Amino acid sequence: MTIKLLSEDVASRIAAGEVVERPASVVKELVENSLDAGATRVDVETSKGGTALIRVRDNGSGILSHEVELAFKRHATSKLERATDLEHIATLGFRGEALSSVASVSRMTCITHHASEATGTQLRLEGGTVVHRSATGRPPGTELIVEDLFYNVPVRRKFLKTERTERRHIDAFMTRYAIAYPDTAFTVVHDGRRTVNTPGTGDVREVLLSVYGPDLGGSLLEIPAALTLDLEIQIRGFVGPTTIHRANRGYVTLFINGRWIEDLRLSYAIIQAYHTLLPVKRYPIAFVMVEMPPEDVDVNVHPTKAEVRFRDGDSVFRAIQRTVRATVVAQAPTTATWSLDQTGSPTVTGGAQTSPSATDSQTQQNRARLAALRPSQSHIRFPPAKSDPTNLGTPVTGSTTPGDAGAGVPDAIPVQPARAQSDQQLPPLRIVGQVATMFIVAEGPEGLYLIDQHAAHERVLYEQMLSNATTGQVPSQPLLEPQVVSLPADEADRLEEALPALHKLGLETEVFGTNTFLVRAVPAPLKQIAPADLLADVAAAAGESSPIRAELEKIVIQHICKRAAVKAGQVLSTEEMTRLIHDLEATENPRTCPHGRPTVVQISTETLARQFGRDGAA
Repeated sequence: MTIKLLSEDVASRIAAGEVVERPASVVKELVENSLDAGATRVDVETSKGGTALIRVRDNGSGILSHEVELAFKRHATSKLERATDLEHIATLGFRGEALSSVASVSRMTCITHHASEATGTQLRLEGGTVVHRSATGRPPGTELIVEDLFYNVPVRRKFLKTERTERRHIDAFMTRYAIAYPDTAFTVVHDGRRTVNTPGTGDVREVLLSVYGPDLGGSLLEIPAALTLDLEIQIRGFVGPTTIHRANRGYVTLFINGRWIEDLRLSYAIIQAYHTLLPVKRYPIAFVMVEMPPEDVDVNVHPTKAEVRFRDGDSVFRAIQRTVRATVVAQAPTTATWSLDQTGSPTVTGGAQTSPSATDSQTQQNRARLAALRPSQSHIRFPPAKSDPTNLGTPVTGSTTPGDAGAGVPDAIPVQPARAQSDQQLPPLRIVGQVATMFIVAEGPEGLYLIDQHAAHERVLYEQMLSNATTGQVPSQPLLEPQVVSLPADEADRLEEALPALHKLGLETEVFGTNTFLVRAVPAPLKQIAPADLLADVAAAAGESSPIRAELEKIVIQHICKRAAVKAGQVLSTEEMTRLIHDLEATENPRTCPHGRPTVVQISTETLARQFGRDGAA
């Protein structure tokens, strides 16, 4: 094979593949250019997930008419001149590749007007080649129209996801930048439907309320500026209180000098700041912006600029971890407790602190209703199976201790039908007690058994709900008052796609405006869970990739059961433990939870004897 020099056309398409991965990549590059141009308003419009149309309009400085063609040449930029400038980059763009790359794989129109000129310029390109130029009138700023993305790179277009998925990637990017740049007003419209709309007043809390809704956006804790005011590395932003957490890391966002980055180590620093403060396998909500000298961070690592390197990564890690930890501990809400008043309505004492900027009466009423659905988790009761077999684990008021047979405990443990013993099934067990309020100790014919109460209850709930979903008989608990829940745009789109599956699971939810849902009923086992927390977990479950979309119901049920199951640290009475073990014995796969973790650890009698040095001796 002979060596050949690639043509400019082929080289441009190859280079574009590093920068333009999907429609969201185009939006990212164009919006960052708008922000570098000083725009205070950025409007994004797409059609068919961005493959048919992407329009980004701003009121920035615009491009001089004699430089418009130059802007679409490779390595043409106004942000760098010398190699030494790479050591202190203060702009979002600097490589001079974005416009050239986007233009080479699309049909692109640029309409721009520099404030110093009388008229604007319109430029039309196809595959990176200029096909038309004319003068035009428009207000100062730039409008870039990208059509037929990847029309000349069919292999890349073939591997794009569905339109909904591509829209979600765009919304995820735009919501993050809307929070990071509160002085800029952002709007996003997909196929005529608006999903993002921020005011651009400079008030970050106002943007949080717009993006996350009044309940979540109003409860986030602001990182005090005084914590890092005198340090070279300054941390600001908002983090969630310990009472609010999510099922995945998707709500952890990092910005370095105004640039959104993805860094597993720094994300871990935020998660570590919540060590011992959150339940196991739960993750915080955090929006952390780091300001540091540009010469101490290298952003010229990857064409997408999503990865950076630090001169002293350990210092950045410590600064983030300590600042977030100090914020959470200093502003940690008091534990909320609840009880029933004389009318049978729930009343709440204590609870999370609220932000002064989110104290309107409607928001406070919503929070009170949500808080009323979050009972104390210090003790639980198992209602009798004959009244509602799906209600296992529903908390009731009152306090119990192990062995207490007070109100709410069934008079008799239901007897499970006998069936042949297999390797997966459990033998008959006798409850001995509870260890560390996490593990149930039981005796069986083959020795000692330790049962993880949370994992065991997850398995019981999972098989009950899966069986009910198969027959279409999932018990649903109507809410006394429908609950309004707001989610970020990308999560709302994911949840809307999963609504048919949710109805089969007893979660009666309907669209109630932009990124807002109305919850009318919840699955009976989850009637004690706040609808906002429940929908956030369901959206996370719907986002998990599965080769078979029919598996969505199982994934959602797994998340639901994890939320509803009894937790480590909850004291169980002897009757409650007996009931749980009986129900575990009746499941098809009692030895693992739905996520594959073991529910039971067995220690044989022979092993115990050897530990005591008996070895068969009397």
